[in-house]
Amino acid sequence: MSAICRKAVPDDVEHLFNMIEGYAEQGIMLPRSRKVLEKQLDQFVIAEMAGEMVGCGSLCRLGDDLVEIRSLGISPNHQGHGIGSLLVGALINEAREQQFPKIMALTYAVSFFQKNGFSIVEKEIFPEKVWTDCIFCSKQDCCDEIAVLKILD
Repeated sequence: MSAICRKAVPDDVEHLFNMIEGYAEQGIMLPRSRKVLEKQLDQFVIAEMAGEMVGCGSLCRLGDDLVEIRSLGISPNHQGHGIGSLLVGALINEAREQQFPKIMALTYAVSFFQKNGFSIVEKEIFPEKVWTDCIFCSKQDCCDEIAVLKILD
């Protein structure tokens, strides 16, 4: 059985919250409140198998020419089956449709993003990201995430 990607709907908020919270508790994703998720629901894509949410990801505009992949997560028992790449592909397509030339992410899963066509870059080239999210992060002064970038054609 293969996964499909679809736009998030209001019924997904609780599942999104629980998935993101699980990653946030491990210190590898910023937490998102239910209220924020409801407000940003149109930015989320869901990976689903047999009616069950098995992954998620969102696209956040950081500037006129840059979007970020955020909150990319796969349920633990579905990792390693291509669902992350499926979600990244859907988010890249969304960025192209919105005519953004660049897509970035901050990640610990560098090889995953490289496999999906991203290159490692210095995170300092993204001041938009620093002022949008990093100022609220507990790791602000000792960030160990790696910045990756893909130029869309």
